[in-house]
Amino acid sequence: MIDLKNKRVTVTGGTGMIGREVVSLLLNEGSLVTVVSIDEPAGMPEEIEFEQLDLRNFDNCIKTCEKSDIVFHVAGIKGSPKVAKESPARFMVPMVQFNTNVLQAAYEADVEWVLYTSSMGVYAPSRVFLEDSVWDEDNPYPSRNDWFAGWAKRVGELQLEAYRTEGWDRFSIVRPANVYGKYDNFNPETCMVIPALINRVMGGEDPLSVWGDGSCIRDFIYARDVARGMIHAVKNKVNSPMNLASGTGISIKELVETIVRASERHPSIDWDISKPSGDAMRVLSMDHSNSVGFFPETSLEEGIREVINWYSQNKDFRRYDSFKENKNG
Repeated sequence: MIDLKNKRVTVTGGTGMIGREVVSLLLNEGSLVTVVSIDEPAGMPEEIEFEQLDLRNFDNCIKTCEKSDIVFHVAGIKGSPKVAKESPARFMVPMVQFNTNVLQAAYEADVEWVLYTSSMGVYAPSRVFLEDSVWDEDNPYPSRNDWFAGWAKRVGELQLEAYRTEGWDRFSIVRPANVYGKYDNFNPETCMVIPALINRVMGGEDPLSVWGDGSCIRDFIYARDVARGMIHAVKNKVNSPMNLASGTGISIKELVETIVRASERHPSIDWDISKPSGDAMRVLSMDHSNSVGFFPETSLEEGIREVINWYSQNKDFRRYDSFKENKNG
């Protein structure tokens, strides 16, 4: 087991939604934390060291990994399926660049452990995603809806498996489901479903128009629980890919009703059945994660209320548009 106290821990993308939660938990562990991001460190704890670096530059990655005991590689590019479809190169290429660089730098620096943040996008279409199904010969490809991001994340996983083949296996791989939380991207043009709905509900949209009939099932997990899962994986040296999710899923209809209830607003809901609903069900199995001792703690209702309360006090907060800027963090 790894004791994180007094360890020199680097968190890439530490100014983002998940990264901030990881930093907070690491500080509670007594770690000596360095955050590396292209973004500004607004609102970050004073105890951290901050480096504003572009991780597409390999020298920057070497610089930070050489002074690290442990690396949490959380940096990524997050956006709506629409953005991923319309801007695939700006979505995929930077991820391949900084994933490759950070993992290679961690390998060359021979760090004690590295955590790689993969994605549910690596999975082929299925109702329930099992960790060992990613390279299934009968169904080997990511969904076309996750095509570019899915392959970018898969390449990172494959890179780590190459190191394992050569005898270096000090790494964990986590595959989060649909993550939501404070410091999310609330830009209505590029954000995911939960921040988009919160933005619109809190903005007074009435009726609230939602695509599809609300029947499709999705799996959501609160950012703090994702961070807990990451730290659990590192402390316990979990060396096989693990899902981070609720494991049960919720219908979009239930999700909308939860957000409306938590907002204490009362818009009518217009289900636009002329628009597509998407895959009927996309849920991640938590059997393996539970078997290694990880269980999420935050209910959807509780998490949504926390995000709405935060959003109400931070309405001017906007993550920069990483797709236009072609940056990571």
